Amino acid sequence: MKKTIVLLAMALMLAVEAASPSWAQEWPQRPIRIIVSFGPGGGADIIGRILADSMQAKLGKPVVIENKPGAGGIIGNEAVANAEPDGYTLGVMTAGQIIAAVTRKNMRYDTLTAFAPVGQIATASLLIVTRPDFPANTVKELVAAAKADPGKIVFASPGFAATQHFAGEMFKQTAKVNLLHVPFKTSPEAINATLGKHADVLFDTVSALIGHVQSGQLKALAVTGKDRFPAVPDVPAASESGVLPGYDVTTWYGLFAPRGTPEPVIAKLNKTMNESLADETVRQRMVAAGVVVKTSTPQAFGDFMVAEYKRWDAVREAAGIPQQ
Repeated sequence: MKKTIVLLAMALMLAVEAASPSWAQEWPQRPIRIIVSFGPGGGADIIGRILADSMQAKLGKPVVIENKPGAGGIIGNEAVANAEPDGYTLGVMTAGQIIAAVTRKNMRYDTLTAFAPVGQIATASLLIVTRPDFPANTVKELVAAAKADPGKIVFASPGFAATQHFAGEMFKQTAKVNLLHVPFKTSPEAINATLGKHADVLFDTVSALIGHVQSGQLKALAVTGKDRFPAVPDVPAASESGVLPGYDVTTWYGLFAPRGTPEPVIAKLNKTMNESLADETVRQRMVAAGVVVKTSTPQAFGDFMVAEYKRWDAVREAAGIPQQ
């Protein structure tokens, strides 16, 4: 009896090993959908569509974008978490969705265990801007002004618990200053509030602000990443100011699948994605969308998401923001 069980187990192992390569060879056999957890026209939607176009050509099957906005990206992520783990449903993960996860309790999925990472797609700095008549012209001057008048300088963001909001919270914690946060529902509302002098400082994406900076309507103090950003090469990194040691905030995009998706399929997806991102036309479209291509292995992207979760959860706790 024991010998029979052992032989059956060995046969099963051999069958699995034999079947594994066929997953990658036979997949895909039908259209693939990429769920974007935000509405059409946003950063995640644009990045997802650029990638989908290229991957579709390489895989020989339609790769379609499906927008499922709501709850800071949680609704779309939940759809991916509950999808069949067969490689035909993927999602675009962003920094904002990680922050949304750390600010909510009793979620119906675990952001760090419900997914199989495929790889990082791109990264982008935010901009720190003020209205033209604001007295600070540099980050160092902004920090000095905030220390001289605690709690009086208002910083706007396009939403509570958005990446832009937490970029401001990390700025406060790193510089040891007190700024008053006023959230708005959208980037245009936050921009208009700053232009209308209802806010002094604004943290938002380069793509949302670059037109206003170039026209002189808003004054750029710095980008939030550790390096200067290609779209605005003359704007210094906040870390260059000397008053924000270690400050480094970027928004980012990555591709993921439901947990349990076969490893050969994940490997094929990662290879196809990285080949797409190496294409010069794709890279140029990404730059035009305001991001810089950033590739990775599935393991590296998974480790990165865990590190991001821990970092933003620490920022939340230091800011005294309760989980809702």
